[in-house]
Amino acid sequence: MNDAIRKVVMPKWGLSMATGKITEWIAAEGDDVAGGADLAEIDTDKIAGTLESADEGVLRRVVAEVGEDVPVGATIALIAPPEVPDADIEEAARLARAELDSGEVEEAAGPETGTVTVDGRTLAYATLGAGEETLVLVHGYGGDKNSWLFVQEPLAESRTVHAFDLPGHGESSKDVGDGSLDTLAGAVLGFLAEKGIERAHLAGHSLGGAVVAAAAAAEPGRVASLTLVAPAGFGTEINAGYLRGFAEATSRRELRPHLGALFADSAQVTRKLADDLMKYKRLDGVDTALRTLLGTLLDGDAPGIDAAPLLAKAGVPVTVVWGREDEVLPVSNAGALPDPGAVRVVEGAGHMVHMEKPNAVVAAFE
Repeated sequence: MNDAIRKVVMPKWGLSMATGKITEWIAAEGDDVAGGADLAEIDTDKIAGTLESADEGVLRRVVAEVGEDVPVGATIALIAPPEVPDADIEEAARLARAELDSGEVEEAAGPETGTVTVDGRTLAYATLGAGEETLVLVHGYGGDKNSWLFVQEPLAESRTVHAFDLPGHGESSKDVGDGSLDTLAGAVLGFLAEKGIERAHLAGHSLGGAVVAAAAAAEPGRVASLTLVAPAGFGTEINAGYLRGFAEATSRRELRPHLGALFADSAQVTRKLADDLMKYKRLDGVDTALRTLLGTLLDGDAPGIDAAPLLAKAGVPVTVVWGREDEVLPVSNAGALPDPGAVRVVEGAGHMVHMEKPNAVVAAFE
């Protein structure tokens, strides 16, 4: 194949993703595309996302059609400069289509997974990239490392990026101890120590935002910067009803109405998402963990965390991203940040801004 032709492949967004379905081609054949440009909307087994171009040039050929289930790693389009002969494009497209039709697609490499032990608890993680800088992604209440599925891959192009499960979540031990911010921050710092990471950039969503702030305050020399995504611990507004409803739901029917508070687009609340969360909630120890952590997040119906003093103590560069339509921790809470004017507010996004508008979150790291 002509070396100037670049393949656009179905990405692997998350450990469980085996196929994706193209629901819309945003770019059309003949369009000039830049690096980072939106190419297509893709449905995964978790949620819909937008695929960005990793290359610049002309979208010379669309290989996979709308509605087609495509294996991870398969070629779905071709990008090349205009001077590449049409005959070369046709031959590359023919080979890509034949691979798709045969089903014999080389499996795309996913994250490296593993566990470490910190304070007697097993912590699970997934790692992408091999850059000199290290970034650790910390999810929110009731989430897991897969909540970063749309941002970990692009961030790993120039970094080593670890996403890990906090105690009580994902594949980590379900014991959260007293559930305090200090305990959770200790898990982050213990993860760094076990992985031999001397200094890292930390990013946290929601509860994870307060956790990474506490980790930076405890050991500022270990933290290069903080990126907070809709962080807990700032301002006076919190959706206590959502948090309690999530913790107390015992069926998909009870849980699903509460999940609407997470997204600006209610269509993101799929049956699959609700089913996966209920499977997690039914694991031994999860109910106790979630209820214990409620005691950290809430003081009655008010926030139970004040993270502003932690940022002052940490003294590291801070970037904040918030969804305009966040119904769990409203963007008005940003007024309690040391520099509220520097907050990046993302339109059309709710609390899960890194899933609804991942491009905006990735851009915050540039």
